[in-house]
Amino acid sequence: MLNLIVIGALILAAAYVYRIKFDSTVQAERLAKMRSEVRHARDAIAALRAQWSELDNPARIEALAKRHLPLKPIQPTQFDSLDRLLERPPQLVKPGSPDPIGAAIEKLEEPETATGSVAKEAAPADDAGAAAPPSPTANPDR
Repeated sequence: MLNLIVIGALILAAAYVYRIKFDSTVQAERLAKMRSEVRHARDAIAALRAQWSELDNPARIEALAKRHLPLKPIQPTQFDSLDRLLERPPQLVKPGSPDPIGAAIEKLEEPETATGSVAKEAAPADDAGAAAPPSPTANPDR
């Protein structure tokens, strides 16, 4: 009877050791996978930093500015002393006159096409056959 109990205990101990070994193998595989992911992420970060330093190169930015911006060198006559500055900016709009920006906005006409490359939707016709005014929800891009 004692021999059977010892053999059963040995079988249970062997199964427990095998389970621990299997769990440790799974954990080691997860660790290797995570290390691989970290290495790939570090490689991607290094590539992005290299690309950033290339894009952030002052010579490249200067060449782009010369190509796309109509800038001119500063002339010495463009500088002035601070004592010649006006104390108050000039009044461009006389008090009591209508707002010129508001008037320009009110006079704006609606364009034939929507902004971008999407054409404006056709207005639905009513019963009389005339085109109905466009609804505010007809074009969700606005």
